[in-house]
Amino acid sequence: MRHCIHCCIALLPNDLHKQCFRCRGPSHNSQKRPLCRGENKVLLHVDSKQMNLLAVLEVRTDHSESWTGLFCLKKGKLCSLMFGLLIMMLVMASYILTGAKPSLLLMPPALHFGAFTSNSNLMDNASLCDTKDHYQASKMNISYAKDYPSIKVIIDTIASKTTFKTRHLPDLEDLKKQEFHMFSVIPNKFLPNSKNPCWYEEYRGNTTTDPYATNSYALYSKRFRAIFDYLRKVFWNHLYPYKEKHYRLRCLPHFYIIGQPKCGTTDLYDRLRLHPDVKFSAIKEPHWWTRKRFGIIRLRDGFHDRYPVEDYLDLFDLAAHQIQSLLQGDSSKGYNKMMNNIIIGEASASTMWDNNAWIFFYDNSTDGEPPFLIQDFIHAFQPNAKLIIMLRDPVERLYSDYLYFASANKSVEDFHEKVAESLQLFENCLADYTLRACVYNNTLNNAMPVRLQVGLYVVFLLDWLTVFNKDQILVLRLEDHASNVKFTMHMVFQFLNLGALSEKQEALITKSPASNTRRPEDRNLGPMLPLTKEILRDFYQPFNTKLAQVLSDKAFLWKKP
Repeated sequence: MRHCIHCCIALLPNDLHKQCFRCRGPSHNSQKRPLCRGENKVLLHVDSKQMNLLAVLEVRTDHSESWTGLFCLKKGKLCSLMFGLLIMMLVMASYILTGAKPSLLLMPPALHFGAFTSNSNLMDNASLCDTKDHYQASKMNISYAKDYPSIKVIIDTIASKTTFKTRHLPDLEDLKKQEFHMFSVIPNKFLPNSKNPCWYEEYRGNTTTDPYATNSYALYSKRFRAIFDYLRKVFWNHLYPYKEKHYRLRCLPHFYIIGQPKCGTTDLYDRLRLHPDVKFSAIKEPHWWTRKRFGIIRLRDGFHDRYPVEDYLDLFDLAAHQIQSLLQGDSSKGYNKMMNNIIIGEASASTMWDNNAWIFFYDNSTDGEPPFLIQDFIHAFQPNAKLIIMLRDPVERLYSDYLYFASANKSVEDFHEKVAESLQLFENCLADYTLRACVYNNTLNNAMPVRLQVGLYVVFLLDWLTVFNKDQILVLRLEDHASNVKFTMHMVFQFLNLGALSEKQEALITKSPASNTRRPEDRNLGPMLPLTKEILRDFYQPFNTKLAQVLSDKAFLWKKP
């Protein structure tokens, strides 16, 4: 069936179209409409019927129908549209209001480069253009260089407010009140015939009791459940019977590797555990003194149940079993009775610096400083403990820390921006609080995009020296360890009073490859921007100077030769 292009179109049976009525009416005249006579027809087949293509293309919708369609929207869709527009207006209004009033923001806004005022008189420092760094000029964003004078002002302000004040030491009775349970478990004296601090504790369970059923490390650390499964099997074999009672040997570490992160502590741990007289906890980094005893896995995850001291002591049961064999004089192994040279170590890189939990559990002091630190409790139980600290150029440590912990969008430009933002946050804190209060400020530390405070080594070291003698602390440099592993390991052996080793044993310890090196994808990112390095060197310089003075060693200035 052929249709007139001006009058008729193919419609559904129920459709109404006034032109179609005229087409079918008596007034229709095919003589006046040439297309009706079959001229210039373009036909197509639809459902096996011919249809004029031009007729289809010439169809126009009446404007009144389009408006009718708009008003015929379903009521639900119209309401949704209006609700979405309302939400958008509220969001935009709140953004404008908070932008106009920075005090309404919950967190300080991030620094945006270009916002600082530049001063060309402060830009004549030739050291900013380090020709030894393999960077082309195109890689240096000019806005970074313009920001340097303002960032330098921030650094100078921080340096002017940096004072190293001796902290007030808490009384022993105050420590006991704060951690009563811990003091009820750990005794005042240890076995005199053991080099490692150990003691016997009565075990009140029976053969059907699982001694590790409630251990939080076993419950939350799936990787170490196999170790606890083994300990369950041999537990009763290592109980000491005496007067119808059973006793188990409990031990604390003889020495602690307390810091710092990304400074080679893992490599030191891996080498030291190869020594036949050195044993470590079942878990490399228990983080008990700093986090787990407060119930912290990660601060961003909130709080869990606190790990009691018994859970921490369970981690040393493997080493305690070997020490017990020596104390009991196991003749089958050729040991002399009442002699024990085995020592236990614990390596948590957070022990030196992480006191972030204090604000949640201790009464806040008037000046914002924590009333108790980790070292106060360790010294209360072990005044003769030995401490090993591995340090690294704080500038390089911070960049390594960023590469390790940053999850996405890592770049040298992003690192530069995070450094600038962290510096301003640190300066803002020093405007109201002391240096120590800012270093141990949990809110500030969580807000800073990079952990600047971890590289302030001397602040932490001075606090440790308030309770421990200087000869109880061995401070090493990663740079020295990397260049001469044998020398640094000999220093550690001597510090811990370890026995001599055979050439084969020493070669096994000193010639093994380095542990925990930088990941390939991080190495491909290259070094930090020269300007970022210059900024960080300016920031850490007064702290490094004080550290070199305390240790009487200019190597801790980390200056280029």
